[in-house]
Amino acid sequence: MSKLSGVFTGGAEAYGRFVEVFIDGHWWVVGDALENIGKTTKRLLNIAYPFLNGGSGLRGSSPEVSGYAKPCKEIEQRFKD
Repeated sequence: MSKLSGVFTGGAEAYGRFVEVFIDGHWWVVGDALENIGKTTKRLLNIAYPFLNGGSGLRGSSPEVSGYAKPCKEIEQRFKD
C-alpha cells in the first residue's frame, strides 16, 4: 500500500504539466495569430489609405492612367537585345 501513496500526486503533477503546455501552446498560437492579423491590417490600411502615413493617393493600375511602364521600343527589338 505504501507504493500507491504517490499515484495521486504523480497523476496530478502530470496533468498539471499537460495543462501548462497546452495553455502555453495556445497562448503562443493566439499571440502569433494576433500579431499576423495586426500586421496584415496595417498593410491593408496603408494600401487603402496611404495619405495617413504621408504617402500620396492610390495610383491607377493602368499604364495610361499612372504613367508607368511606357514601352520604349518595339516588341521584336525587346527579344533581340
